[in-house]
Amino acid sequence: MSNGTGTHLLNVARGGLMGTAEVIPGVSGGTVALITGIYDRLITSAGHAVSGIRIAATDLPRGQGTERSLVEFRRVHWQLVIGVLIGMAVMLVVAAKIVAPLVEEYPQRSFALFFGLVLASLWVPFTGSGRPWTALNYLVALAAAAAAFFLTGLPPTEISDPNPLLIIGAAAVAICALVLPGVSGSFMLLAFGMYTVTINAVNDRDFGYLALFALGAVLGLSLFVKLLQWLLEHYHHLTLVVMTGLLLGSLRALWPWQPWEEERRELLAPSGDLAVTFGLIGVGMAVVIGILVVAHRHAAREHEPGAIVQ
Repeated sequence: MSNGTGTHLLNVARGGLMGTAEVIPGVSGGTVALITGIYDRLITSAGHAVSGIRIAATDLPRGQGTERSLVEFRRVHWQLVIGVLIGMAVMLVVAAKIVAPLVEEYPQRSFALFFGLVLASLWVPFTGSGRPWTALNYLVALAAAAAAFFLTGLPPTEISDPNPLLIIGAAAVAICALVLPGVSGSFMLLAFGMYTVTINAVNDRDFGYLALFALGAVLGLSLFVKLLQWLLEHYHHLTLVVMTGLLLGSLRALWPWQPWEEERRELLAPSGDLAVTFGLIGVGMAVVIGILVVAHRHAAREHEPGAIVQ
């Protein structure tokens, strides 16, 4: 298999993991992007794509052509973006049919696995900037962790027939959560009371609902991604500090011992089959370590003399 084909498949696999993560409340697609080493490139690409669309929308009606917008579009890592989008689209549908019911049937074991995944992924933003942390950095991370801990403790609600404005607004917030590690888009939908109705819309191919949701996602992404791109370019270390805190605080949502049969978010002491639960936490951590090793080796090959960086 050629390096180009391998890169294409790897990008699709990354997108598939992100799509699967977004179906599961408490797990963020942004976290997966961070673990697999594509987060910065995805955010930068999304930012340039948004700029290109905005410039084209203003230049074309004025007869100024596409030259300025094409400059932005050429800065997008299209091979990465297209591969990730394909993987996400496929796995969003598959995971909604398969993964979500499994999580509902075996919540403690499922969330033990997810807890291990996110716990191990803390290492990525913690070491991502290559700079030592100061006392202020730890305080900022703790503040971000407290915010995420509070958000993930909000009681769930349920709306069976949301109006169009609510669908658009919830999608805009959820897409922002998608690109932010530690904050789950699915969990934001739960907070809005729209998780079940959205999953049902995907399963039932409710294209009217999905069109409104896509509109909200585009609006939210166009506003938030430019801010995040600017933060990564100008305050990279501090942004990773905040992301570390968000990931840490989001572990509350994934704590395996909760009253799953009840509509409340309470953290219980470890009980039941501890060997299996802790074993699955270990498996989750091992999966992340494996992904990090593969991503590191792939990055090393891309930087070898004569390699093509995608």
